[in-house]
Amino acid sequence: PKVIEHLVDTVLYFDHSSSDLRILRSSKNRMGSVDEVGLFRMGATGLTPIADPAGLFLEHRKDGPPQGSAVAAVYEGSRILLVEIQALTVPSKGGIGRIYSDRIDSARVSRIAAVLERHAGLRMSDQDIYVNVAGGLRISDTGAELALALALFSARSAKALPGDMVAVGEISLAGEVRPVPHLRRRIKTASDTGLGRFFAPAAADENGGFPGKGQVIHSVRDALAAVLS
Repeated sequence: PKVIEHLVDTVLYFDHSSSDLRILRSSKNRMGSVDEVGLFRMGATGLTPIADPAGLFLEHRKDGPPQGSAVAAVYEGSRILLVEIQALTVPSKGGIGRIYSDRIDSARVSRIAAVLERHAGLRMSDQDIYVNVAGGLRISDTGAELALALALFSARSAKALPGDMVAVGEISLAGEVRPVPHLRRRIKTASDTGLGRFFAPAAADENGGFPGKGQVIHSVRDALAAVLS
């Protein structure tokens, strides 16, 4: 297979999905970016492209989201997608927590959990942590880290987050919330989809402010305080 891969210009593959959604990715592309994705539905007549996929992964989300659920605006290829990150925490039987996550890298989940424990006083080390992304999308975008932190907080504290809230930002080891590429575009996409409350780092508030009810978040402690207020 690798010999053939060297001969061709582009290598495309479909992400595995148990639903009718098909995500087309590229592992090699001499004509463009390998980060681009295509989204399709498999129907009776074959694959049909999804023209406006921004809110695709929130289609089945109810107005009152459950505990452990947070919305992130992630950048995939040239698209902004709104996705629901789901978290569940249960006491570990052995006293040492484990992490189960196949849609977000387990090392990233572990890092965010450690930041929450160190900088927000939320005990996570004695919990088994389960993380999922609704719709089956794999996320590597660092802009989803603030939403992941809020989902973990919601699960651990048994407090549901507002249904119209979206969070964007990268989290440092010091607990700071830092800007990520395409911040304004992420927030505009979320606003156009009907989400009106935004948690984002200060850079998103430049040049005209937020399009809706925005809140500048400097740290994970700020984010948790804003949720509880």
